[in-house]
Amino acid sequence: MAQQRTVNLIAALIWYGGSIILLLKSADLICAAQQIRPAEYCHWLIPSFGIPIGALKGYTFFSRSCKNNLTRIAQLTEPKVWHCFRPRFLVFLILMVSLGATLSRVSQNNYWLLCAVAALDISISVALLTSGRMFWKRKASPSEPPTEASI
Repeated sequence: MAQQRTVNLIAALIWYGGSIILLLKSADLICAAQQIRPAEYCHWLIPSFGIPIGALKGYTFFSRSCKNNLTRIAQLTEPKVWHCFRPRFLVFLILMVSLGATLSRVSQNNYWLLCAVAALDISISVALLTSGRMFWKRKASPSEPPTEASI
């Protein structure tokens, strides 16, 4: 049986790991867009769209989702490692990763699609980064009731 602190840590690692992966992926897409049209400058403006949209999403929807997940973990009586997210969230995550990979593949050799997918990836990455503050605002583990061994 895992402790709630461990489950919270795994959830945080997945949350931040997804953000870093999306940030690196968006950088690759921007570089691919630059190779297609080196004289254009629109691909360098993508962060100016993705960052504020992502911050807005992060401070609203994503923070609420993260907070709800931490509350759910805190209420688990016998937490297991795989309880870091609800099963439906994991299914949703698998679908989103598949969709993101498909969008990246479809956008290859298309300047404007590369820019759009990069902006989407940056906005989600920033939303994950900004909402990740919820892991640090709350206690990692609620005070555990005393066990017979500690009495």
